[in-house]
Amino acid sequence: MSVHKDLKSVQEARDLVEAAHQAQKRVAGFDQATIDRICEAMARAALREAARLGEMASAETGYGIPADKREKNRFAAEDVWNYFRNMRTVGVVRETAEIIEVASPRGVVAAIIPSTNPTSTAIFKCLIAIKSRNAVVLSPHPSAVNCINETVRVVREAAVKEGLPPEAIGCMTTATIEGTEALMKHKLTALILATGGIGLVRAAYSSGKPAFGVGPGNVPVFVDRTADVATAVQNILTGKCFDNGTICSSEQAVVADAPVAREVREQLTLQGAHFLTADEADKLARVVATPQRTLNPAIVGKPARVIAEMAGLSVPPNTRCLVAEVGGVGRDYPLSMEKLSPILAFYVVDGVERGAQLCYEILSFGGMGHTVGIHTRSRETAKRFGLEMPASRIIVNSPTTHGAIGFSTALPPSMTLGCGSWGGNVTSDNISPLHLMDIKRIAFGIRPVGSARVVPVSTEAQTAVPTGPAPALDREQIAAIVDRFLARRRVERPTAEVATTAPEPSKAEPPASVASPPPPSNGADAQQARSDAPSATSNGARRAVEFVCEEDVRRAIERGEKIYVNARTIITPAARDMGEAAEVFAKI
Repeated sequence: MSVHKDLKSVQEARDLVEAAHQAQKRVAGFDQATIDRICEAMARAALREAARLGEMASAETGYGIPADKREKNRFAAEDVWNYFRNMRTVGVVRETAEIIEVASPRGVVAAIIPSTNPTSTAIFKCLIAIKSRNAVVLSPHPSAVNCINETVRVVREAAVKEGLPPEAIGCMTTATIEGTEALMKHKLTALILATGGIGLVRAAYSSGKPAFGVGPGNVPVFVDRTADVATAVQNILTGKCFDNGTICSSEQAVVADAPVAREVREQLTLQGAHFLTADEADKLARVVATPQRTLNPAIVGKPARVIAEMAGLSVPPNTRCLVAEVGGVGRDYPLSMEKLSPILAFYVVDGVERGAQLCYEILSFGGMGHTVGIHTRSRETAKRFGLEMPASRIIVNSPTTHGAIGFSTALPPSMTLGCGSWGGNVTSDNISPLHLMDIKRIAFGIRPVGSARVVPVSTEAQTAVPTGPAPALDREQIAAIVDRFLARRRVERPTAEVATTAPEPSKAEPPASVASPPPPSNGADAQQARSDAPSATSNGARRAVEFVCEEDVRRAIERGEKIYVNARTIITPAARDMGEAAEVFAKI
């Protein structure tokens, strides 16, 4: 049965990609107004169904809180769309005097959807794919197939009514690892958007296709001694408890500065957190981590009270979050890892330098490049802290859950957060339609490049007639110019005619050589001036000429003569081609 399911999944992936590829060819030809109208319809439809889809996601996966999932759906359908609504993604997207930038779609996007944020991530990826004129095929997590497919149906139906080819948005109904791999590796898949576990992200990067993967987010938060502690704790619990901690940017550890550590504890307790004893923390750790020291999926997205019961603990009924003091970071301290549930590790350090060092260690244990938080009244402290962190997002005085995705900060709103090279990702950005486009740049020369070579002037350029108006000459003036030219030529021309042999002069006379004059500037003059290109001296001794043009070669061919040349003879290209073909040249 499993083999049959795998084969079915693989075939479905192939069929969806091939259909999406054909549909994308049409989408690529849409203008900006059409694309925006389609995306507007998708966003409105998702917003109308946000609550129902949130309930479906919570019911099917068992993760999170329906009301919070509704809010995540609203965020993806409204905040994300409003932010990118006016972004140009068709044709020329930017133009200056020096550079013109032109957007091109990638093709078919393979979108891997997680179980923790299934419907909101599906809305987000469909929107940004179509906005950038791509087609998209979604591979749902096996535990969220129904709610993801229903989300796709909602946005696709709205898009089709506005002219989108139905095959431009596809979703697998039979979800297996083999099917997902077939989707990612298909020859027509252009790009992968992978949101999921480490193994999935690694598979995306090893598929041989461009991929935007998202790493885990083991997010530490430092509470500086200058912080407004009550507000800081409120923000921390708001982020940690939102949808029961299923967003990867949610807080995982509180690092309290020593001077305010007691107040931080008090505020956590006052605002609904429950501190565990050392023995209780050990029991919780055994439930949170598997024997292989990986996260137990049974606790993901569950309420604090439910997790406490799983660990055999008794906690107050109004407990929002479980807090455990942890003695270190790493495999020997399971509660120091990403927990994706309302559980916080708690540490105390003295000073921002020690706080930054400990946050660095926590990030290094499964959260490199993702997100870190700080609560402080000092902008300079926030800056110093951020400069030390190997994280793509340093969230200041805000829940990291909401700040990282651009809900409560000015970051681009996104449900897919890159972790940069720290996390083995190709980008540290919040993923947007910009990442799903190729940008062509038409660049104009703005400064000359020096060269030792002289630009050659063609024969045509040398003899070109000026483009300006020529002075008017009457017939008498033209006749006078011709008479003067011919009179000058009779004086300058030697009396000896060129021939292969000549009469032998008196021995008392010194031999006279005839040199070829440089070519005249006028074409008609050139023909007469080159009428006797010499190839021998007057006493019959062979001597190389200095210059040969095409007319010289033509005349030598007509007379059956040779033209004597050497290495110093200047021969025009046309003369060389004609002379070599007729074997006119004789080298001496």
